[in-house]
Amino acid sequence: MNFTESEERTALRQAVYELGTKYGHEYYMKLARSGGHTNELWDEAGKLGYMGVAVPEAYGGGGGNIGDLAAVCEEFCAAGTPLLLMVVSPAICGTVIARYGTDAQKQRWLPRFANGEVRMAFAITEPDAGSNSHKITTTARRDGDDWILSGQKVFISGVDESEAVLVVGRSEDAKTGKLKPALFIVPTDAPGFEAKQIEMDIISADKQFGLFFDDIRLPADALVGENTDTALLQLFAGLNPERIMGASFSLGLARLALAKATEYAKSRSVWGAPIGSHQGIAHPLAQIKIELELARLMTQKAAALYDAGDDLGAGEAANMAKYAAAEVAIRAVDQAVHTHGGNGFATEYGLGGMIAAVRVGRVAPVSREMILNFVAQHSLGLPKSY
Repeated sequence: MNFTESEERTALRQAVYELGTKYGHEYYMKLARSGGHTNELWDEAGKLGYMGVAVPEAYGGGGGNIGDLAAVCEEFCAAGTPLLLMVVSPAICGTVIARYGTDAQKQRWLPRFANGEVRMAFAITEPDAGSNSHKITTTARRDGDDWILSGQKVFISGVDESEAVLVVGRSEDAKTGKLKPALFIVPTDAPGFEAKQIEMDIISADKQFGLFFDDIRLPADALVGENTDTALLQLFAGLNPERIMGASFSLGLARLALAKATEYAKSRSVWGAPIGSHQGIAHPLAQIKIELELARLMTQKAAALYDAGDDLGAGEAANMAKYAAAEVAIRAVDQAVHTHGGNGFATEYGLGGMIAAVRVGRVAPVSREMILNFVAQHSLGLPKSY
């Protein structure tokens, strides 16, 4: 077991962080407040190969793994330029297609994931299903060689920036007649596809949408893979990376908040001494640093297990990492605001907008309570509570 990252990943982190700081937190917040998107940063990152670090080399990618992609995500967040669609497009959609897509699907999508040319949203959440994916009602029925997709989704990120959406639905089993999971690649310009933006109080360059599928006709090759028998494996292949990337996203924001707080504590003087010399300020920041590093270790463990093919171990570690990272991010921003005093709410210091942003990590992509349910049942062997 190695507790240090390779020279290659360390260099990758540094390069990504430098690119992020070239744009900076003010760039991001200006776009987020005005309703803009981070297209300029995304495109440059794509050309430099950062979006495609985990895409197989055969399709123009870096041939790396989820740990490399998570490092990219974390560094952009730490630089103040969080790219939420990284959690979705290259991590979930790219991974699922690379593992289970047909040759034609891989040829069509993976090279464009590799250079950042394409973005793809991911749609699983439904209004009446919540965290219970077994209650998904979006269905696809056969019509000759085509599929007819109907249903709706909610809180889907970045649809307005995406060429397509990877939709989790259900289809009828020809043998049993029962509905079973199926994943479809649905173009956002398909007839019958409607996206309505959900107004949010979060200041983010990535918008949230409700989706409505009104008998969308899809060709046979919209189905990911060659049949629906592997849909559950496809889904889990995407959800573990989603949690790992979500943890990395929270870790980067925690680092950003802690860096702001630490710098302010060094430079702000009261009664002739920097406020950071007082234990009432120093100790909470030191505690956050410890918790942050512990969460980073668990995130790296989750990525290592996933990349080693241990999906069961990765699932447990990824849930724990996502939990720990979200909690420390919330604490980091709260303490950073407190360290700044009144300045913590001033636009100049860029902390006020982070309060709601980091709180999302406690809810999405899976709530803290569902993670505790998972750990109680699978890690501790306690009776299922729901």
